[in-house]
Amino acid sequence: MSMMTEFKAFAMRGNVMDMAVGIIIGAAFGKIVSSFVGDVLMPPLGLVLGGVDFSDLTVTLKEASGEVAAVTLNYGMFIQTVVDFLIIAFAIFMVIKAMNSLKKKEEEKPAAPPAPSAQETLLAEIRDLLKSRNS
Repeated sequence: MSMMTEFKAFAMRGNVMDMAVGIIIGAAFGKIVSSFVGDVLMPPLGLVLGGVDFSDLTVTLKEASGEVAAVTLNYGMFIQTVVDFLIIAFAIFMVIKAMNSLKKKEEEKPAAPPAPSAQETLLAEIRDLLKSRNS
C-alpha cells in the first residue's frame, strides 16, 4: 500500500502535472504545425518549384514484384518533417525569448529599500523622544 501512496504523492506534485500538460499541448501543437506545413506551406512551395508534391518525392531502391511492395526512400516526407521541425523550433525560440524578456523586466525593477535594522529603529525612537522633551 505504501508504494501506491508514494506514487500518488509523486504524480500529484506540481511539476509532474505541469509536464503532463506541456506534453499534451506540445503534441497538439505538433499536429497543428504538421497540418500547416503539409496542407498550407508545401503545396504552394511545390507549385513554385514546378508542380512538385513533396510527399511523392521518392527514390525506388527495389521495384515491386508480385505481392511484394516496392522499397522506396521517401526523402520528400523527410523534407516536410524538417520544415515541421524548423517551424516548431522557431515557435519555441520565440516563446522562450518572450519569457526571458519578461524575466529580465522583473529583474530590472528596483528592489524595495531594506527595512531599517532594529538598532536604527531604536535610535530613531530615542531621537524622537529627545525632540519631544526639548520642545
